[in-house]
Amino acid sequence: MSELTFDDFLKVDIRAGRVLRAEPFPEARKPAIKLWIDFGAEIGERKTSAQLTANYTPETLIGRMVMAVVNFPPRQIGPFMSEVLVLGVSDDQDGIVLLAPDQDVTPGQRMH
Repeated sequence: MSELTFDDFLKVDIRAGRVLRAEPFPEARKPAIKLWIDFGAEIGERKTSAQLTANYTPETLIGRMVMAVVNFPPRQIGPFMSEVLVLGVSDDQDGIVLLAPDQDVTPGQRMH
C-alpha cells in the first residue's frame, strides 16, 4: 500500500449525515438499498445506493447517522444516480457494517 500525504487526505471530504429515507433497490445487480441522506445546510440532501441488505433493512436505516464521502463525482448505478459513497466495513460473513459517529452530531460535520 502506498503512503499518502496529509494534503492527499484532506482532498477526501468525509461527512456525517442522517438517513432521511431508505428504499429497496430491486434493479441493482447485487442486493442493495437506496438512501437519501441529509448532510446539513452546506451540502443538503444527497442520494446513494449501498449493498447493506445483509445487516440492515430500509426501516432500520431511517434516522441513522452514517459517514460518507461527499466529493466523488456522481455515478450511475442502473437507473439510479449515486451522489455519495457511504462508508462501511465487512463483517465475518462479508456483509457491510456502516461506519458512524458513536454520538449524535449535526449533519454535515466533517471527519477530522
